Amino acid sequence: MKNWLANTLVSRAGLEATVLRLPIGLILAAHGGQKLFAWFGGYGLEGTGQWMASVGLQPGVLMALLAGSAEFFGGVALMLGLLTRIAAGANALTMAVALLWVHASQGFFMTAHGIEYALALLAASVSLLIMGGGHYSLDGYVLDNNLLGDSHDD
Repeated sequence: MKNWLANTLVSRAGLEATVLRLPIGLILAAHGGQKLFAWFGGYGLEGTGQWMASVGLQPGVLMALLAGSAEFFGGVALMLGLLTRIAAGANALTMAVALLWVHASQGFFMTAHGIEYALALLAASVSLLIMGGGHYSLDGYVLDNNLLGDSHDD
């Protein structure tokens, strides 16, 4: 387990990962806060769940909980650089579902609720999934300070 976790945390990226993680994490966390807690003008879990059910994502409240949790908690994790690849993977999946299920039929541009925005977030999430959190992250701190023990050197 420690080997798997350590390998998940390893990243050769530097400042570029941080430059990507911070704004993408903030955007995702804010959107998740709308879905889960009705923050920033959002509809909360019940309202978002009703909307998700109306577009065929059933059961709606569960789908809202999953999407909102991936965005909110994953976004916070991305900002911190904590379990970056796992958070980025959860958000990549969430954005792929949003892109294909909700936005694909609306065209490309964001002004018509098209795929533009979801595609940008998907691309950023996949980039972080590939590169990891980078040196300036809690992932890097955990490895640099050997907080998992020596298992990642095997």
